[in-house]
Amino acid sequence: MLSMVVAPWGSGPVVSRNADVPHDAASTMKVAVLAALHRSGLDLDTRIPIVNEFRSVTGGGSYGNDPAWDSDELPWRRLGESASLRWLAGRMVTHSSNLATNLCLAQVGQEAVDRVWRRAGATAGGSPRGIEDYAGRDAGVHNRVSARDLVRLLESLEPEVLALLEHNVHRVDIAAGLPPGTRLAGKNGWFPGLRHSAAVVRPTDAAAYVLAVCYTGPLANGSAVDDPAARLLARLSAGVWRHRHALAGHRTT
Repeated sequence: MLSMVVAPWGSGPVVSRNADVPHDAASTMKVAVLAALHRSGLDLDTRIPIVNEFRSVTGGGSYGNDPAWDSDELPWRRLGESASLRWLAGRMVTHSSNLATNLCLAQVGQEAVDRVWRRAGATAGGSPRGIEDYAGRDAGVHNRVSARDLVRLLESLEPEVLALLEHNVHRVDIAAGLPPGTRLAGKNGWFPGLRHSAAVVRPTDAAAYVLAVCYTGPLANGSAVDDPAARLLARLSAGVWRHRHALAGHRTT
């Protein structure tokens, strides 16, 4: 299943394909955690212990992250130490740290993340559980997004929160389809069978636009870098870039 939405910044979609089909959220849910943290009023310079034990959404026990499935090893090197919420939030969206995400989620609480999705107008289900909460998954609690939800989420962010997404180091999908140096702010997510990416793209010679692509299928091999599905998303991104001047005023499906 391939879902895609293209929308000029601040306007409705001009391209919409399977826009409301739900997909597993993967790491795109980290944007909602980031927004919840920044809206929480917490002191982001507060240091918290780096642990790997979190309460399951089922309420019936705890779970931890597997470092083998985490794309960021740096927080794991600090296990048993402490780090600021600001640093953890940065690793969550720049290097897609699963451990940092669950640490941030534990601080803000699931209700705050739910409010982020509701404020954005999301309809696919949001992200009601932490990463690798398999007991929650087995109980039927799933993190779901749609391409339209991801566009809505990016459009709902405060400028300073959106700016943090400009430092995402994983640039093999949407970013790879753009000319080098193109400014964009976004987040991607991947595991075997899935590759998603959503970003605000800011050309210097055209209006900004939002592109969100969700792909669930056999092309996605789960690799952070050498993923055929990432190359597919890059080709789609390149195609949208070629038509960037014509996006305003055109609506297609």
